[in-house]
Amino acid sequence: MIQSRESGASVDTRILLVEDNEASRQLMSDYLEYYGYKVMTLASGSMFAAAMKHFSPHLVLLDLKLPDIDGYALLQQRQWHTDWLKVPVIVISAFAFQADQQRALKLGACQYLVKPVNLTQLKQVIHQELTCQFV
Repeated sequence: MIQSRESGASVDTRILLVEDNEASRQLMSDYLEYYGYKVMTLASGSMFAAAMKHFSPHLVLLDLKLPDIDGYALLQQRQWHTDWLKVPVIVISAFAFQADQQRALKLGACQYLVKPVNLTQLKQVIHQELTCQFV
């Protein structure tokens, strides 16, 4: 793997970003691409399975409130595919209640960040999860 000079991110590290808010999606995508990640974005969950299959992300950033299917359903869908279970999912949601966080974590999310997300914290959490994944 070739490392980016800015962050140590591998230039072939793929992140799938599922976020319906266009401004948030663009901001996070631009930020992560600046640090060397290859980012695929989805505005809804309907293409999640296809993206998982064809893009083969190393990590997923997932909003829970989507227009067509909620993020909880996508977390459940992920459990049906054993090869997807090795891909860490970081939930980024405006749902700040403890019950929402616990539900997402029980469904397999490895981290839960509440919006508005601090981009520096997001980068650190991504780095932490990817480091654990590739060790």
